[in-house]
Parts: sequence; structure tokens; C-alpha cells
Amino acid sequence: MMLLQAEHIGRHHPDGQDWLLDDVSIGIEAGSRIVMTGPSGGGKTLLLRALAYLDPIDQGMVRYHGKGVRHEVVPRYRSEVIYLHQRAALIEDTVEVALRKPYGLKVHRHRSFDRDRALRLLVSLGREDNFLDKKVAELSGGEIQITALVRALQLDPQVLLLDEPTAALDGPTAAAVERMVSAWLDEDDQRAMIWVSHNETQAGRVGRTAIRMEAGRLCK
Repeated sequence: MMLLQAEHIGRHHPDGQDWLLDDVSIGIEAGSRIVMTGPSGGGKTLLLRALAYLDPIDQGMVRYHGKGVRHEVVPRYRSEVIYLHQRAALIEDTVEVALRKPYGLKVHRHRSFDRDRALRLLVSLGREDNFLDKKVAELSGGEIQITALVRALQLDPQVLLLDEPTAALDGPTAAAVERMVSAWLDEDDQRAMIWVSHNETQAGRVGRTAIRMEAGRLCK
């Protein structure tokens, strides 16, 4: 089943002359594990943000379950198609408050924070139980990535868009993240992901389908 499609999408450079995204088409089916590589500045982040409806596009269309995304359903859409920036911004006081925050949003009003599940995810990444009490201001770059990833996974989106989610992590923790994301996908065959990585070895581990972006275009 096709979950998410980008059809000939494009985005102009602010100067109006060049394209940051140039006629990009991609389909994400249920069960997809897509890894995307390419040089810095090639458009990988811009594509993920366009798919997550976080940035505007100047041409083409994004479809979810075969339908265009109307303005009034964007909050629901963003709860089901989650983009995770490699340098997530956390402004809450503690890790637990950061993990609880999404449940205060209207779109998640029917759900509640599962503290035990959050702890299990954190422990699987080598954190202690008291990590939930840690001050966000004291977190390292890697710990911020861990917190942001757990915050996304606990919401069980249908499509997860990961922008170098292990860039700030050491080898063992990065491997634990790979295992955790793989296990999360295994739980439900209707889930899918795109994982951006500059590490070719990692790309071979996490992806079943490989794509590459250069100069705003998908390369064949």
C-alpha cells in the first residue's frame, strides 16, 4: 500500500532563478525502509521537510494515502508523518516534560504519556532510569538526539523521516538506535521510514532501498 507520494515537487531558491528541489518524485509504501545519501547541501533535508509539510513547495504535490493534504488536516498529518531534525530543539525543563509535551496538543488529546514505555526505550539506548529527571539544558548533543527520537517513536507515526538521527552519537549508541528503530518498524508492517545518513556502512544496515540526492534531484 502506498502511504506517501511526492509528485514532481519543486522549490525555488530565494533568488527565484535556481531550484533547491527540482522535479522530485518518490513513493513510500507501507513497510518501506529507505535510506537516502548524498552530499551536504544536496536537498535531503529540504525533501524531508517538504514531505512533512514543514516547508512550502512551488510546484507538484504531496499525497498521503492517495489524497492531497488539505490545510485543515495538516496537524493530524504531522502527527502521522513525523520529521526528526538532526539537531532537535528542546525547550522544556526536563527530559520527562519534553516527552510529555506532545500529549498536550489537541491532536493527541485521546492519548496519554506511557512513562514505562519511555523508560524502556531510553534504557535500550543505555540511559539510566533517572535520565527522565535530567535537565534539558544539561543534555549533550547526543542526548538531545536520543530524547527527540524517543519522543517521536512513542507517538507511533505511520511514516518516520529521520535526518541523520545518530550524527552526534558514539558507535554503540548509534547501533542501539538502529536496532530500536528496526524493532519499532517490525512491530507494525504498515509503518515506513526514510533515514538520511552520510555513513555508507550504516546505510547498508538500516535501509532496504537506497536513494541518492544531488543538487536537488534524485539520482538514478
